[in-house]
Amino acid sequence: MIGQHNSSTSNTHALRRGVSVVVPCYNHEHFVGTTLRSICNQTLAPAELLVIDDGSRDNSARIIEETLRDCPFPSEFVARSNRGLCATLNEGLAKTRGEYFAYLSSDDVWLPEFLEARVSLLESKPQAVLAFGHCYLIDAQNQIIDSTSDWANYANGDARAMLLEQTFAPMSPTVLYRRDALEKEGWDEQAKLEDYDLYLRLSTAGDFAFDPRVLSAWRQHGYNASRDFPWMIEARLAAQRRVAERIGLNAEELAHYQKVLTFAGAEDLCRLGEKASAFKLMGPGLRGAPSIGARMRLLVRFCEPAAVLKWRRKQKKVRALKRYGKLIV
Repeated sequence: MIGQHNSSTSNTHALRRGVSVVVPCYNHEHFVGTTLRSICNQTLAPAELLVIDDGSRDNSARIIEETLRDCPFPSEFVARSNRGLCATLNEGLAKTRGEYFAYLSSDDVWLPEFLEARVSLLESKPQAVLAFGHCYLIDAQNQIIDSTSDWANYANGDARAMLLEQTFAPMSPTVLYRRDALEKEGWDEQAKLEDYDLYLRLSTAGDFAFDPRVLSAWRQHGYNASRDFPWMIEARLAAQRRVAERIGLNAEELAHYQKVLTFAGAEDLCRLGEKASAFKLMGPGLRGAPSIGARMRLLVRFCEPAAVLKWRRKQKKVRALKRYGKLIV
């Protein structure tokens, strides 16, 4: 099923100079309407919006159709059988033409100034292949439960070390790509963790421009694949191995970064209270610790009672709710 809205207002020149936005959707009937409205409310309107329903089995398609009726700029809706996220993103990239490209998952949200801020940043940084920033984490009720600004030490410019040594990377709803760089790489449809693999390859092509403001939100709910943190760590380690030659890592450098990332993963798993998974990484991971002090902190955290870890996580959420409140979308 394919539908077009406001197609008569499209302009080829405007499309090529503007921002193309793609929304991949799969079984997000409870959130996709909010996602699309956050795009429609941008202070800098996209030149085009393409929504692809990737074989949803719920009412997502109906909600998308209804929401796009009020879209104030050219939009298109495609509903088809399931092909997976990376294939959907490559399809969206091929079907759009804007100088800049962004995708927003159908459960995530942009704040109104997102596109305007990201375009301005990329226009001021011609050497940058993408622009990104901090991100709220919200629950199913739009309560802000965390913010990357509280813990992610993002790099501005050369992103190579940040990507290879840390478990955090730009969150997908914070990113705007420069099309000419993105088209040379695209998403690896065999990758388990779609963005990390792409980020590694793009880091060899130019800078990552960082905006410290929080202008988007990633939704955490019961269906997020990326909430499986042990799986995510293993997927990142596999991605490093897969692209090592492509990004110029020799065997010794790859072995080093695998240890460093393993240690960082063990630290994060301990903080999350997933001690069994952390224990599996501690053997090889300890050799990747940046210092003896870091090793000791990990061991202390590992020995903390489960009740203490649970209390810390609860207090963190309480502080976030008190500090940030509810996201108005």
